[in-house]
Formats: sequence, C-alpha cells, structure tokens
Amino acid sequence: MSRLSLVCDSENWGGAEVYLGHLLRRAGGLGWTASLVCAEPVAGRFAALVPPGRLAAVPLARHTGAAPAVRAGLAAQEPDVVLVNLVDPGSNAAAVAAALEVAPTVGVLHLPGDVGTGEGRAHLAGLYGAMAAVLTPAAGARGQLVEELGVPGGRVHVVPNGVDVPADPAGPAGNAVPRIGALGRLTAQKGFDVLLDAVRTLTGDGVPVEVVVGGEGRDGERLRAAAAGLPVTFRGFVDDVRGFLAGLDVFCLSSRREALPLVLLEAMAEGLPCVATDVGDVAVAVGADAVVVPPEDAGALAAALAGLVGDPSARARLGRRARERAVASFDADLMARRTSAVLARAAGVPPTGAGNGPGDES
Repeated sequence: MSRLSLVCDSENWGGAEVYLGHLLRRAGGLGWTASLVCAEPVAGRFAALVPPGRLAAVPLARHTGAAPAVRAGLAAQEPDVVLVNLVDPGSNAAAVAAALEVAPTVGVLHLPGDVGTGEGRAHLAGLYGAMAAVLTPAAGARGQLVEELGVPGGRVHVVPNGVDVPADPAGPAGNAVPRIGALGRLTAQKGFDVLLDAVRTLTGDGVPVEVVVGGEGRDGERLRAAAAGLPVTFRGFVDDVRGFLAGLDVFCLSSRREALPLVLLEAMAEGLPCVATDVGDVAVAVGADAVVVPPEDAGALAAALAGLVGDPSARARLGRRARERAVASFDADLMARRTSAVLARAAGVPPTGAGNGPGDES
C-alpha cells in the first residue's frame, strides 16, 4: 500500500476536520496507509481514526511563518504524498511549505478568502504553484486559485463534498412547536446573527417556533446576549450530529461565506427540509431540493422559514427531495474515490477504486 500523510493545522473542529475524518475512514479501502500530523487543539478528536503510531500531535502553525514540527512529523511518516487541509488560502501557508519539503503535496482549499497583496501574495502563489494539485469543493474557490494565485487550471480539481448517507434517515421530527436547527462555528462567517434577526421577525409575527444552535466559537457570548428573550437555545459543541439533526423539523444554513458546507449535506441526507443562503456552490448543488435565499437578508430568511414552519406537508415533501439528492450526489464514498485518484496521480502510483475520476477540472 502507498503511504499518505494528512495535515490538519486548525484550532477548532468544523467541516474541514469532518472532511479529513471521511478520508481517514476510507483510506485503507482505497489502497493507502494513512497517517496524520495534527495541531494539538483538535488532535484528540482524531484519535479513534488513526493508530497511535501514525498520529503526530504538533503545535498549531496556522498564521505563523514556519512549521518545523509539522515538517518533522511528516518526515518521520515517510509519505509518498501529503494532503494539507487548507481552511482558507493563506492561514496554513507554513504547513504547506513544510509539506513541500517532504513529499509531493496536494492541498484542499475549503473556503475562498484573502490572498494578500505584493510580496505576501507572491509568496502564497509560489507555494500553491509548487503543489502537485489543489482540490476544492466549490467552483468559486477554483476561480480564485486560477485567477488570483496563478495555479494552472489542469492542477485544480473541483471535488464536491460528501457525507455519510445514513440508511435510516430521521426526517422532520414532528415537534408540536416546530424546531429549527443550525450548526457551526459561532463566528460571523456563519451568519447566526442574521438567523437571530429572522427569529425576531417570526416571533413578532406570532409564528410559534423553537430554535436550537449547536457549536462553539469566539462570538458565542455576543450571540447569546443577542438572543435574550427569543426562543433560542445554544447547545454548545455537538458531538453527535445525527442526534442533533434528529430533533429538528427544519435545518437552516445562514452563512455569509461557504464553499459547499458539509453540515447542509448531512441535514439533507437525514431527509430534513433545508433553508440555505446562496453562498459558494450551494444553489447549484441543491437545485430545487432546498430553499435558497440571499445571504445577510433576514427578511428573506424569515419568510422562507415561516413557509416551512407553517406547512408540515411542505416540510415532508422537501425533506424527501433533499434525501434523494443527497443519495444521488453527496455520498462521501464518491468524494473519497475522486480525491484518491488525484492523490495517486500526485504520488505517481496506480489509483485504487478511483471510480468516476478526479472530479470536474473545467
């Protein structure tokens, strides 16, 4: 089997880390012996997925100039290829530089963002240009890689995100008071403040509703204060995502920026009707099988939620369609096979179980 090392340089657990978990669970079946070099704040959450001898916990290198511990951890693993999780274009640059010193490197850019100017951008462009390939779940990030960082188009692969599609979807819970749920890091990116404004409108209009928000983050205290007097409960970090989703009647993604968020796909796979903002590749990916509204528009979000909260049959119909789309398009097995094909090409080894190829390279 070929040797694959994955790098997780993040201080918080979120969709990008769940993505790595999907790859780790499937690596063996795709012909890889997988190891992980992981920042200490989240290393413990991967312990069940990686044997102790193949998990190196290192200091967080995000936003730093160099990552010697990442380099040392990778060198000890002697990989044929390295995959670096990129939260945004620039913050994990030190980890990329470390990986490039050890083996052919593939990056996974989860979210477009600031690429800097002048010498900073030139340095970042050099790192991205030196990678064997860059994967991204969304066309918007692909455009930034090609147009702003000069990565050759043939080395940028759009591989849509995937999730574990359960055989027994929960569907809408049927609560007496409909329950809307949202899940993600409590940061401005996720737009939970916009959701709170929408809830304020719903309650002001006399719409009976409960809202539960799962996740932790730097804006938690401010959001809890803003929710005072509203029927909103903050659950904190959610370890059991399926259990959280099973209690909902509607799922809401209120983000300001995304590529193709895993949590939305997980909710659709559970057969939940979803309302999501038109960010990244969301509208293209979900089609007519979720309600899509403009980002940062609390009025449109409130109207979309009210339409589902007040109509159980509409919730059931939309939930069924969401589930069907997830089964057809969002299975993590397909994502892993496509990713494995790109990694094999970078490592110069034959692909195993590559399935439908490396994804859309247009």
